[in-house]
Amino acid sequence: MTQPTPNPQHTALSIAASGVPVLPLRRGKVPFGNCTACADNACGGRPNMKVPGPCRCAAPCHGWAAATTDPAVIVSPEWATAWRQCVCIAYHPGGAELTVVDLDDSDAIAWARGALPVTRTVPTTRGEHWIYRGAMRSVNAVRPGVDIKSTMSYARWLGPGTGTMAALPDAVRALVKEPSPAPRAPQTLPRPLRGGQGECPHRTPVFLERGVAMAVQRITKASSAVHATVYRTFLAVLSRHGRCGCLTDTHVARLFTAAQAKGETARHCTDAWTNALTALGM
Repeated sequence: MTQPTPNPQHTALSIAASGVPVLPLRRGKVPFGNCTACADNACGGRPNMKVPGPCRCAAPCHGWAAATTDPAVIVSPEWATAWRQCVCIAYHPGGAELTVVDLDDSDAIAWARGALPVTRTVPTTRGEHWIYRGAMRSVNAVRPGVDIKSTMSYARWLGPGTGTMAALPDAVRALVKEPSPAPRAPQTLPRPLRGGQGECPHRTPVFLERGVAMAVQRITKASSAVHATVYRTFLAVLSRHGRCGCLTDTHVARLFTAAQAKGETARHCTDAWTNALTALGM
C-alpha cells in the first residue's frame, strides 16, 4: 500500500522549482477527478491539452494537464484539499522535456541494460524508471513490461534518481510505432470495425456481455499502472470481440466510463483504443 508523501505540498514546490510540472495523485495513484464544472471535459480542457477553449478552473483537474510549476497554484486554496488527500506526487515528463522508460519488472530491466544507453535511473516498487532528456509521444506496452511516458502522460515522482541523464536515444524512439499518414481520427468515441470481417464467436449475447463486464471489472480494480491496464484491456477486448461486428458503441462507452473513473481522460481512452486497433491491424 502506498504511504502518503510527507508534506507533499512542500515536496511539490521543490520539484516545481527545478522546472518539472507536478500534480497530486489520490488513492489508487491516479489523478483527482474533474470537478463538476469540468466533468466530461465540458469546459473544453486546459490550453496545453491541445483542445478548444481555455479552462479557467483553479482545481487540479484534467489529469496530466493539471501539472504545473507555478508555486501560486500549488499553494492555492483550490489545491489544498487535494494535497491533504494526496497519497503521492506525479509529474508531467513531457512538460519538462523528459521521457521516462517505465520498466515494470526484472526482465524489462535486463532488456534495457542490453538495449538502451545508460542514463539516470529511479527505483520503483517492482522495477525502474530510466529518464532521458527530450520529449516524445507516450505509448503503453511498447514491449513486455515497458511503457513510454512523456507528452500527455504522467509518472510518479519517486525521487531524483541516480546517474547522469542522457539524451533521448533513437533506440527509445524506435520503440514507438508512428501512426500511418492517414488523417487523424477525431477525438470522439471510436467505433470498432463493423461488417463481419471475422468469424463470430458469440453464440449467445451473454458471452459478449460477460466479456465486457469482466473487462470493466479489470479496469475498475486496477490499483497501479492504470494506463497500461486500460490499454491491455482494450487490446484483449478487441482481439476477442472486435472483428465480427457485435461490439457496439454502448459496449465501448462502458469501457471508457470505467477508465475515466480511474482518472483517464477521454483523450487517453481514445488514444489507447486507437493504439490497440493499430496493434491488431484493425
